[in-house]
Amino acid sequence: MKTQVEQAQEETVTEQMMSVARLENINIEVLLSRVANGSAVIMNRGKCSVGIGKGLSTKVNVNIGTSSLKINPDEEVKKAKLAEKYGADTITDLSMGGNIPEIRRKIFDNTRLPITTVPIYQTAAEKGLGNMTSRDIIQNLKHQAEEGVSSFVLHCIDSKTLGTLKKRKRIMGVVSKGGSITCAYMMINKCENPFVEKFDEILKILKKHDIVLSLGNTMRSGCIHDIRDKAQLTEIKQNVELAKRANEAGVQAIIEGMGGHVSADRIAKYVKFYKRKSDFPLFVAGPLPTDIAVGYDHIAGAVGASIASGAGADYLCYITPSEHLGLPGPEQVREGLIAFKIAAHIGDSIKYGLDEKDKNLARKRANLDWEGQMDYAIDSERARSLAPSEGPCTMCGDFCAIKIMKEFGTCNYSE
Repeated sequence: MKTQVEQAQEETVTEQMMSVARLENINIEVLLSRVANGSAVIMNRGKCSVGIGKGLSTKVNVNIGTSSLKINPDEEVKKAKLAEKYGADTITDLSMGGNIPEIRRKIFDNTRLPITTVPIYQTAAEKGLGNMTSRDIIQNLKHQAEEGVSSFVLHCIDSKTLGTLKKRKRIMGVVSKGGSITCAYMMINKCENPFVEKFDEILKILKKHDIVLSLGNTMRSGCIHDIRDKAQLTEIKQNVELAKRANEAGVQAIIEGMGGHVSADRIAKYVKFYKRKSDFPLFVAGPLPTDIAVGYDHIAGAVGASIASGAGADYLCYITPSEHLGLPGPEQVREGLIAFKIAAHIGDSIKYGLDEKDKNLARKRANLDWEGQMDYAIDSERARSLAPSEGPCTMCGDFCAIKIMKEFGTCNYSE
């Protein structure tokens, strides 16, 4: 079976492309050409197809998964179900504690969304940093591919770029967990990155299962005072070259080209820099435009994500209130997801223009139609719990501006 990108390059329209075209209201020929050249990808799981990239709505990923210190598989399943219920586009399982394959199986059994993993997490958790081998890493990747994972995050930093980081002065070093594990493996074994050395072998595995390659962002900044440096620029260049190799081999690719902590004045500039370098879909974690929003990082992250999406980022990784503090619970997953869905919507309004949903909600609001507003609210359950059943809200009561002006007939509010 040929992959999505191979079929697109042969000008064959697939069922998955048709599904995305309908959902996104995009011309199928336009989508076909973008999948062919790599500027858009289609992440699949069963009958669920998610389009990410040029001309498509900004997507939101939700991270879940156990840690070595907190293992509650049932809670991870609950998080996954909540993520799907409240509109996540994809889910990433980052489990590093407990029976990881069994946890992943339960998540699969209870969701329909595409699932991403970082394969080296499981290898490190099961084998230990000092004991795992490149064979362990590749075998684990194969097993996860056979389980039906939709996308893999691989950190392909090479030893030379890692060496440049040692010469730079950063407040925070490598803050990517997957990136740090990969770097530790290289330093412990005094070797090259196995994902770089065995890249062609890995591409064959991904191609066989039509798995999307997500090229990780090892060198992202861990605080806003750590500005973009040579290591980051080199990694972007390397990831773009690897994405091209993947595309030529029939494997879809996205690039984590910016994320972490970036001051607000640099976010749009960095996104546009990436877009000048590459047309592959851009995945951003956050970014966080401040470091002092601890406990409210989902709000700070959503601010940064709005700017990034509006500047051209295609895919957002949410942040929860627990970021930097601990493993999030189900309610924090919901809060983080809703914050980033708002960010994605704002970003799309910048990229593509205002959305009819905002206009439709405004019309309902103009007529004090509370239930009608719920049809267009991102989180209708939360909104419904705060709204009155009829009449003006308790903020203004009898002195509601809309109610007053309607009574005097000076404004013509209409459906």
